[in-house]
Parts: sequence; structure tokens; C-alpha cells
Amino acid sequence: MATYRSVFDAAELRAQFNAAGINTKFMASIWKYVLQNPGCELDEIPDLPSSAYRLLRTKFKPFTSTVHSVFHSTDGVTTKLLIKLQNGAFVEAVIMTYDTRLGKYGGKPRLGGPRSTLCISSQVGCKMGCKFCATGTMGFKNNLTSGEIVEQLVHASLLTNIRNVVFMGMGEPLNNYTALVEAIRVMTGSPFQLSPKRITVSTVGIIHAINKLHGNLPGLNLAVSLHAPVQEIRCQIMPSARAFPLEKLMTALQTYQKNSQQKIFIEYIMLDGMNDEEQHAHQLGKLLETFQVVVNLIPFNPIGSSSQFRTSSDQKVSDFQKILRGTYNIRTTVRKQMGQDISGACGQLVVNLPDKRTRENTSLLTDIEDLRI
Repeated sequence: MATYRSVFDAAELRAQFNAAGINTKFMASIWKYVLQNPGCELDEIPDLPSSAYRLLRTKFKPFTSTVHSVFHSTDGVTTKLLIKLQNGAFVEAVIMTYDTRLGKYGGKPRLGGPRSTLCISSQVGCKMGCKFCATGTMGFKNNLTSGEIVEQLVHASLLTNIRNVVFMGMGEPLNNYTALVEAIRVMTGSPFQLSPKRITVSTVGIIHAINKLHGNLPGLNLAVSLHAPVQEIRCQIMPSARAFPLEKLMTALQTYQKNSQQKIFIEYIMLDGMNDEEQHAHQLGKLLETFQVVVNLIPFNPIGSSSQFRTSSDQKVSDFQKILRGTYNIRTTVRKQMGQDISGACGQLVVNLPDKRTRENTSLLTDIEDLRI
């Protein structure tokens, strides 16, 4: 069976158009039409050169992926999409809706309204093997194409207006570097027009990729899954840390910050007795005190009954935050947990497909960095 490429696979579409002598300016209008008419055939797109129709018909499809299932969390603000790729594999994308009018700003009610953030997957599975993350239990299956990455945004955009995109779903984004860069360039161009400031790429710390990221995608937000203040603990919970030693990672981040002049987001999962004691807070504070960072403390989401870790108590999280803020003046937030009941929370994304007999009454899936196939 012939394999078609996604029409959102910009590099492939551009190469084919160039080879056929078709002006690449038509790419944006093709994307806009498909976005506005998701059930369309490519033949229906108006005002293209006749040679473009022939090429599109034989090599491309409006979508190479389909939304297999949609799960709504009881929290009312989290929706998980289970997306089936043309190779039969599944990935998850999670929509989180926040109301920016909540709380006050300068003593006055905030302006704004509901804002949706989409958490996108970049790989089927992941080879990083972080011990607290369900996706790691899947092993690595394959990289997504840039078109498959962009299609997650298209599918989600049909449900709600997406304002922010975070690459915190299945996979290590910087291990699929070329497709990631291509996909983000599509998202920041016409017709999506997302600001790079509203796109965040999260990495465990792939040093060689961090070193070229700002040059390829200026203005982007970088989030680093640090999760431990010293190399030894990092290796225990993140096997990949052996390949990317903490000292070298911090040097790469220093260079990145100098070049980008942007804050770096530090993700830190709170594991009871492992990395959440006061001494760890002080070690983390000293490690980060020369950086402009925002530390995001993430309550651990257990992965079924097999988990070797426990969630830190609220008191420990609060004490940890106080040390970082009070002693080191580091801006520190605690991540609000969303979508745990549909395994859409951080570290929970694992594709657990119901078998055909139980699909009707199947329980909901797991969380965002936790998909298992």
C-alpha cells in the first residue's frame, strides 16, 4: 500500500513543489484551506496550478493521522486525544484549558478569558527511560514526521482555539530534532501564526541539540527536565543523565541563556525521600543561582501500582519552594495537576489501548509523559 505524506509535512511538500516547478507560496493557502475544511479532499482546494493537483493527489493526504478517541477529565479543563498514525501506532496529545481571569493582577481583576495549551508528542515511546515516567516503559518505537507533529495541533484546533504549545508529551523532542524544528516553523508561520514565545520545548538535556536550538528557533521557550540537583541522583532516576553529565549540561544552558537572553524553565519532579529534602533544595538553589530561571515543582503522578516512587507531601513541596524563593530568590511555582483521571497528567502518557471486546466500558487512559502502547 502506498504511503502518503501529510500535507503539513513542510519539507517534503516544499521539495516536491520545487522539483515540479510549482511556487511554494501556495503551501500556506493549502494549509489554511485544510484547517478550515478538515474533511476536504485536496482536489477541492481552489486556485492552485493544475500540476499541483496532480502532485498532491499522488503523494499527499490532508491528514495521515486520525483522532481515535477523546477523553474528558472530570476536572472539566483537561482533554486527552488518542491519535492513530498511518503506521498503526498511537500517540497522545493533551489540551489543558486555563482561565486567565482567575486571581487578581495589581489588585484588579485580570483581563482575558479561557486559554488553551496543547501538550504535543514528538515520538512514539521514548528511549530516555526516566524511571518516574510511563512513556519510558514503552521503549522507543519511532520518530514522528513533522507533519504528524503539526497534525496534533490541527486536530486540537478543531476542538478549541490553541494559544500555547508545549512539547511535553510522549518522547524526547530534541531526539527528533529536524522534524521538531520543521514543525515549529510551520506553527509559527501562516496560517497558524503562533508566537515562538508561546511554544515551549522540554528536554532531559540533549546537550548537542541545545547548543544549536537558539540558532534554529530563536525566541522559543526552553524547559529542562532537571529533576535532581546532583549527577548521582539524576543518574538513579534518569539513565540518560550518564550520557549528558550535569556539569556539561549546565555549561550548555549558560551559553544558551547568554545567546537567547531568555529565562529557562526548570522542571523538577518531587519524589518522596529521593530528591525532595531541604538539602536538595539548597543544592538546587546553588546550582541555579547564577541563572535566570523559573523552577516548576511537579508533584509525582504514580504510574499504576508498580511505581517505585511515592509522591512528596504537600508540606515537603511547600518547604522546598520556600527555600528556593526565600534563600536563593528563585521564582518557583508548583504545577497544578490536571487530567490525572485520564492519565493525561505529567509523566502519565502511555498508550493503553482497550481491546476490542472491552472498548465500550474501558476505563480512561493514563497521563501526559506516560503513554504506553
